[in-house]
Amino acid sequence: MTSPLPRVGSLDWVRAIDHPELLAAPTLAALTRWITADPRVADEVSVAEIDPSLADTAALTAAYGLPPAASVNCVLIGGRRAGDERRAAAVVRATTRADVNNVIRRLLDVRKASFLATEQATEASGMEYGGITPLGLPADWRVLVDSRVVGSRVVGSRVVGSRGGDAGVGDSAVGDSAVGDSDAGVVIIGSGLRRSKLALAGALLARLPGAEVIDGLAVG
Repeated sequence: MTSPLPRVGSLDWVRAIDHPELLAAPTLAALTRWITADPRVADEVSVAEIDPSLADTAALTAAYGLPPAASVNCVLIGGRRAGDERRAAAVVRATTRADVNNVIRRLLDVRKASFLATEQATEASGMEYGGITPLGLPADWRVLVDSRVVGSRVVGSRVVGSRGGDAGVGDSAVGDSAVGDSDAGVVIIGSGLRRSKLALAGALLARLPGAEVIDGLAVG
């Protein structure tokens, strides 16, 4: 039995894997690999075409009647340690902001962490500015997902405290089963392109290959 497509705002949502023209090349490649490993994902990730001039969160929310809390941003961050460049994506709700100077800096173990410049971010990710997504980033980048994005009931994915240790009771990981129901509901993320957005359950991001669910990654 397939999962129903989301009904979020006034956008027309369709299965993302059926519309490669609405996905950046690295996003399509990553989604294809994910579906190969977990066929359920084909029915769980949707895409909708948008006006590219409305890709930014505030404009998108107003134009398409989207819940403000549903929008999730993916920001790219880098830092250096002993000459080694370390990069990560921080996936946070648009109503919050990534804690770059404290939590993310400690997780990367660098003296200073900062947002990648626009040109650097787009070139390194192979994605368009305003459409950057955690799906399809370089394999050696860490993908850090704030626990508020996936919700409070996370199963089968390690939840890490903001200081790098396993989170305490209430933010636990249980067994190897799939992610269970989430309080987060559907979230909207980039597709790698400005002219479309992806929708999926917030809890599904905890199943994204390589993702680390971090308690306290965002503030606000």
